[in-house]
Amino acid sequence: MTWLFLFGAILTEVAATLCLRVASQGGGARWLAGTLTGYLAAFACLTLALDGGLALGVAYGIWAATGVALTAVACRVLFREPLTKVMGAGIGLIVVGVLCIELGAAH
Repeated sequence: MTWLFLFGAILTEVAATLCLRVASQGGGARWLAGTLTGYLAAFACLTLALDGGLALGVAYGIWAATGVALTAVACRVLFREPLTKVMGAGIGLIVVGVLCIELGAAH
């Protein structure tokens, strides 16, 4: 269940960030409400993951890194923002970093 809470924290944080993008371009109060709700849900899920025994360094590292990677890809798909080869390499390094954090935490 702990990992499901972390997954929920990642998804709601990405959704909130995407709402923030729309709200910042004149999307209105509805998008700001989505931003606030999403970030509150993300922190609530992260808190539940930590309460379930997930180490802070592992949880925060995975949450932040995965959120950055998913947000970059989602912005490419939804808003046609650039996703260059260098950015793709960075996302690859994020994936490797998350794997290293997870493998390191197992020892």
